[in-house]
Amino acid sequence: MKDLIEYIAKSIVTLPEEVRVTEESDDKNRVIVKLEVAATDKGRIIGRQGRVAEAMRTLLRVVGTKEGVRTRLEIL
Repeated sequence: MKDLIEYIAKSIVTLPEEVRVTEESDDKNRVIVKLEVAATDKGRIIGRQGRVAEAMRTLLRVVGTKEGVRTRLEIL
């Protein structure tokens, strides 16, 4: 999951070296993926009306469903 979000984010932003993705899991079978990008690239990641962010969340949800875990994407 982490690799998928990192690949998508690096493809979108202008400063791919600033992309940081971390993954945390808790005891309730949930995974939280945290995405950090440069301040200038935050708008590109969110997209118009949040469409890009929502698409990434949807893809993450599909991968999580296949693996049997609940997922959440946080953009920092």
